[in-house]
Formats: sequence, structure tokens, C-alpha cells
Amino acid sequence: MIRIESAFVAFPQGGGEDRVVLRDLSLAVPRGQTVSIIGSNGAGKSTLLNAIAGTVPLRSGSIVVDGRDCARDPEWIRARYVGRVRQNPLAGTAGEMTIIDNLALASRKGPRRLRMAVTPASAKILAARLAELGMGLEDRLRENVSRLSGGQRQALTLLMAVLSRPSVLLLDEHTAALDPANGELVSSLTKRFIAEFGLTALIVTHDMKRALEQADRVVMMHDGGIVADVSGEQKSRMSVADLVELFRSRRGMEYTEDRDLLR
Repeated sequence: MIRIESAFVAFPQGGGEDRVVLRDLSLAVPRGQTVSIIGSNGAGKSTLLNAIAGTVPLRSGSIVVDGRDCARDPEWIRARYVGRVRQNPLAGTAGEMTIIDNLALASRKGPRRLRMAVTPASAKILAARLAELGMGLEDRLRENVSRLSGGQRQALTLLMAVLSRPSVLLLDEHTAALDPANGELVSSLTKRFIAEFGLTALIVTHDMKRALEQADRVVMMHDGGIVADVSGEQKSRMSVADLVELFRSRRGMEYTEDRDLLR
């Protein structure tokens, strides 16, 4: 599970006044729940994921994962229990390393002593996991990742993110840069891995239909805070139009921001 309490993030900018990106945000997600996070551009969605992952520090507040307050832990420590997939398919893999070496590194996140990267036994296990992607990558273990397509790299990145069995999986527009076929494939794999590994997942998306379909709960952010939180029967009855109408009624919403939501 993850519990965020009064998270405050601000960035210095010219003129002497900091730009506030998260405003005392609080959010609790039980173990195994999937949450879609939506909102207008600049609402703080990606910053929230960055704060959880440790790439952006909190000015104040706390982030607790499975009972551990990790707000002051560096990113490399959090990587042991926080998996992440970004929008750019090139961001989650080392292009000049082989597929098998990328997987081997991902399966041993966190500080470890140096040892042989891949044994025959571990290679067999990793190849079996690759075969589950249905892309034939298990037959290309010694190829550099740079030779893969964007969809293949993003599917590989997703597998790498779950191999170490993290407590929390963060997905930041992870299908937005893919063509529709690969986007559906990666979405299907995402759902399967979340269920298989019992992950707590936060998924940032601009796709309102997918936000409703892929998650147990939909959280809407605006101006660094949460302005709507929909789950259960209320979510199951909602259409995209209903969701947008709900957000229009929340504080400070403008037509242009509604248009962003419908992208």
C-alpha cells in the first residue's frame, strides 16, 4: 500500500517566488488497488509520481510504502520497491545493452555485490518471462535493445519494472507514444502483471475511457491537489461524459482544461 500525507513540492523560478506543484496533497491507496490519475496539463500528475519514485524531493509531508516512510530515501533505494514505466519507450532500457542484460539488471534492483550478470539458469527463467510477451523476444536475447521497436521496448520496460516484484508500480502515460495496436498490447500486459504480482498501481493518463476501464478508482488532480476521487458503484456507472461533467463542477475548472481532459 501507499499513503501520502500533506505532500508539498515547489520549484525555484525567476523572480524570487517558487512555483508550487503539489499543494499539501494526501492520498491513500490500499494494497492491490489500481488508481487512474487524470487532470489537465500542469496539474501535478507526473510530479506526484516523481515524488513517490524519489526523483523530486518533498518540501514537507510524508510518503509511506508498506509501512515504511520513504520520503527521505534516495531514488536508488526506492527502486527496490517502486517500479516505474515512463511515456518514452526509450527511457526505461539501456539501448546499447542486450535484452538479457537489461532484464538481469532489472531483476536485481538495489545495492548488490558484483557478480556474474547472467547464469544459464537465470537466462532460462528470463527467457520464459519474455516469451509471455508474445513478441518473440525470447529468441533475441543477445541482441541490443536499440534494435527493438517502440512497442517492443515499452513491453520490455514493463516486464523489467515488475521483475523485482515491487510494492508499487508507477505508469506515466506509458501507452501514449505507441500506435493503437501496441498501446492495447501494453495495456493488456499491464493489467495482467498487476494482477499476477498483486501490485498497487498508479497510472497517469489523458485517455478518459481507459482511465475508467483500467482502474478500480479514478483520481482527478488540478492545481497540485486532488479535486475528485471516484470508485465503486459511482465509477462503474460513469461514462466519459459523466466524468468530464463532474470535473467541470470542481473548483477553478475552465473549458480549456476540460478540452485537455478529453484528448
